[in-house]
Amino acid sequence: MASRSELSSRITRALFEVLSEHPEGLHKNSVQERVRDSIPDLETGWVKVVEGTTTPSMHMGWIATEAVKAGWIRKDGNGTWTLTGAGLHILSEASDGSELYRLIRTRYLTWRRKQSEHECAYAVLQSLPEGGWVALPDLAMLTGLDEGCLAQHLSAVRPEGWHRVLDEEARSPASAHLTERENSEANKLLEADAILGPGGWTLTSYRVSLKELRDLLGSTAREDTQEETNVPPRAWLLRSTGVGGDSSVDALWLARGICAIPSAGADTLRTGVSEAEVRDTVQQLLPHWSVREHDQLSYALHSFVSKMRAGDTLLTNVGRQVHLGTVSDSELESNVSLLPGHLIRRIDWHTRSAPLDVFADLSTELASRIGTPNADLLDLTGFSQELDELLSGASHRPSTPMEAALPSPTPELAHRVFMDEDWLAECVDLLRDKPQLVLYGPPGTGKTHVAQELARHLTSDRPENVQLVQFHPSYSYEDFFEGYRPYPGDAERSAGFTLTHGPLRTLASAARRHPAEPFVLIIDEINRGNLAKVFGELYFLLEYRNRSVRLLYGSEGDAGFVLPQNLIIIGTMNTADRSIALVDTAMRRRFWFTELHPSSAPVSSVLRRWLEHHALPATPALLLDELNSRIEDHDFRVGPSYLMRTSVHESAAGLERVWRHQILPLLEEHHYGDGTDVPARYGLESLYRALGLDERP
Repeated sequence: MASRSELSSRITRALFEVLSEHPEGLHKNSVQERVRDSIPDLETGWVKVVEGTTTPSMHMGWIATEAVKAGWIRKDGNGTWTLTGAGLHILSEASDGSELYRLIRTRYLTWRRKQSEHECAYAVLQSLPEGGWVALPDLAMLTGLDEGCLAQHLSAVRPEGWHRVLDEEARSPASAHLTERENSEANKLLEADAILGPGGWTLTSYRVSLKELRDLLGSTAREDTQEETNVPPRAWLLRSTGVGGDSSVDALWLARGICAIPSAGADTLRTGVSEAEVRDTVQQLLPHWSVREHDQLSYALHSFVSKMRAGDTLLTNVGRQVHLGTVSDSELESNVSLLPGHLIRRIDWHTRSAPLDVFADLSTELASRIGTPNADLLDLTGFSQELDELLSGASHRPSTPMEAALPSPTPELAHRVFMDEDWLAECVDLLRDKPQLVLYGPPGTGKTHVAQELARHLTSDRPENVQLVQFHPSYSYEDFFEGYRPYPGDAERSAGFTLTHGPLRTLASAARRHPAEPFVLIIDEINRGNLAKVFGELYFLLEYRNRSVRLLYGSEGDAGFVLPQNLIIIGTMNTADRSIALVDTAMRRRFWFTELHPSSAPVSSVLRRWLEHHALPATPALLLDELNSRIEDHDFRVGPSYLMRTSVHESAAGLERVWRHQILPLLEEHHYGDGTDVPARYGLESLYRALGLDERP
């Protein structure tokens, strides 16, 4: 008969082998079922050697928990277990289940002895400045932890900022043994934090040095691992919910110097609990709730219990009234007589007798964030400076956001597009007033070229600040802004879907990181897309750049999306395409519209200027003017771009070729079925005769 130790070893080996066959993860119920199936007579053998009420499934759960602390299994908080890359590595290294079980126990006991050091590492990661990353050797030296153990533990537990721990070469630490899937997940977070550049390289200049880490922690060395870690204070929005609602703010919060959040039965939660543990608790207490409801409650409870610290700023609002305070105690309270079913924190309220006004005293960005309806607890740390000023009473005036200055047109720009500088100055003035402009007109009038040259000038020749997209009938919101897109399966993960940013959100993120620089999105053929479908809720932001909207694919705790003021949108629209529906009134109201037409300035002189620049005769310009005078439909007149290629003017055959294969087919389609003799009316022979030109150049 097998001993308990032998059964534990077999369970451990089977657990790791089952998970190794499912790199995408497997729900714990399925894992336990497959482990039991792989070990004959497990239940019977367990009863014979183990006294008490424990079961193999419970024992398996304990092993998995210890393996998480070791860095070899990851739990996502929704019941899914995944073998980490380090777990795969240790499975291949261990000779049998007995050694594997021993290694897990050893690593787990080490974690227990050094739990405070790990908490110090978490605090360091939470204190990293925006865009900063830390080298694993520095973090290990600061905390006194083994580099490999720390890297593997972070990849499994995934505290805030886990992905910011890199090696000396600014890559994922080799000792973490990350799988391709884990590495991809880390890179996405690095990219979202603007640490990972567009070429997949990491910005080494953003590394936080060991000295800077020590300064952040407020100490010159990590000699005493028990000392309290000084984490830069955060700022939070917390609204009163549950019994009493808004009345609780005046009657209890302000009067008693507290704030509270409904515990949903999780009264045993204590400061420092991990997000995974909070999720497990919520799922056990509320199994009938949906995944979305679990996510929302878990985020709020974890933020309130573990992230909120003494010294943090707290904001709450009742309608337009805003109150500010400071968290005065790191420890939670649970006062049944005061607020049953709630977790409580002590607050020093600074605006008890003189509340602020959302619209009069706060910046438009902060007021917009407070107006987010989808969450009652939000992280407002990005507004810490403004909130500190409000707390000090130094300023109750909304801060003026940094603006990107649009440069005035230059003679060089006018020369590149062969247009008047005054007309270009008018376009820039329009964009300064409202940063959305559509250039419209017949084909060949240079709309796309002008848009690209204007974008190049506005961004001071920064190619990374400009993106061009072309709309078409099947273009969608998911293509333009963000949506779930498939990715193929491979050796490390199965096929699935991932939320991917489109060109607008990608450029908006870059613009938000560099508020003093203009960014330009060019939308070619803007009227060929279903604009209401493509823009969705972003219609609103085109008119109200200082407000936020809840996104279609927004998550819990997401404060919404704001379109940066320094993001300029220039569209082009071909008016000759009659198959496209007219742009609706809502879109017209949100854009400036400027016509580029062959018969009017600035386009009417473009071809002559181009010919003069290339020392060519003006005859093609005369022919184009005569052609357009014969086209009665204003929207079907021909632009000069057809003739602005040097190959067209190298011989008479070049001009004849363009006329026969581009211009006449365009007009034949326009006159289809109306009996017009297109060659006789628009052909070169007829135009030459009308102009009195007997000899072709």
